[in-house]
Amino acid sequence: MAESTVKENRTLEELFQELDGMMRQMEEPGLSLEQSFSLYHRGIELLKSCNDKIDTVEKQIQILEENGECHEFRDEKRKKTEEIEQILKAYLPVQEGKQQVIMEAMEYSLMAGGKRLRPMLLWETFQMFGGAAKTVRPFMAAIEMIHTYSLVHDDLPAMDDDDYRRGRKTTHIVYGEDMGILAGDALLNYAFETACTAFEEAPEEATRIGKALQVLAKKAGIYGMIGGQVVDVSASGKNITEDILSFIYELKTGALLESAMMIGAILAGAEEEEVAVIEQVAKKIGIAFQIQDDILDVTSTEEVLGKPVFSDQKNEKTTYVTLFGLEKAKKDVEQNF
Repeated sequence: MAESTVKENRTLEELFQELDGMMRQMEEPGLSLEQSFSLYHRGIELLKSCNDKIDTVEKQIQILEENGECHEFRDEKRKKTEEIEQILKAYLPVQEGKQQVIMEAMEYSLMAGGKRLRPMLLWETFQMFGGAAKTVRPFMAAIEMIHTYSLVHDDLPAMDDDDYRRGRKTTHIVYGEDMGILAGDALLNYAFETACTAFEEAPEEATRIGKALQVLAKKAGIYGMIGGQVVDVSASGKNITEDILSFIYELKTGALLESAMMIGAILAGAEEEEVAVIEQVAKKIGIAFQIQDDILDVTSTEEVLGKPVFSDQKNEKTTYVTLFGLEKAKKDVEQNF
């Protein structure tokens, strides 16, 4: 029978190991209803404990930053961002041939800066599970290409119609609407072409690579990011419920973040149960990230964000801020993180 409380001094890896053991117990034949119910509640406790540990780390970082004591963290983050930039450059296509303009537009879009959060989360999760294979690099590039294509299309006149992104003109403003569409299409297709190079780099890891590709495709498609975008666009100018808004956030923003962390775990050899826990943790991060984006849209400036503010209001979109108010939005971000 599982214990009723989680020991707070245990590591995240130890909690994952216990969760893995519990899942195996639940698959055993002859398990009584009472035992199954007890194991289920224990699993909920474990998941909460994992989230609490991540919350604690985030709050410690925030305190350090506020006190000016987090220079090492900022330096490390900058170093990792620069490393990711080099990986992206390495996987970009050579700008040549009669279609050279589309390659230029792809690079303009991809190398426009940004937090590089998704490849960073992919790498950190890969490291957390002890990953050592070469397969992680093409997936880091691929997931950022997919994220970038979504931004390129999001900025189009048919969508949010934004002229600036990350402090400079958007792709369709520089290259034209037609090339903006094609640049997004090209980045999406080239992302999977890039991810597939992992088979060449580590053919012995084919099973893990295949599973990672499945996750990437699903989370970026109609059951993930695109699905959320469809509902978001359809809801423009309409009053929507909290349930619909949550659906949009979980898919439009959360799905690709889930994909990043799940792929990192898969490529490192994590068990299915561990990947499932990572997915749930990433979902919370995705929702909090989108709520924070809603807050910044009404509290920040174009100079700070590098993109137009009040964009959601212009496009008549319901956000967490418009539905619940600014103060509740700020409080809920803190709770999710």
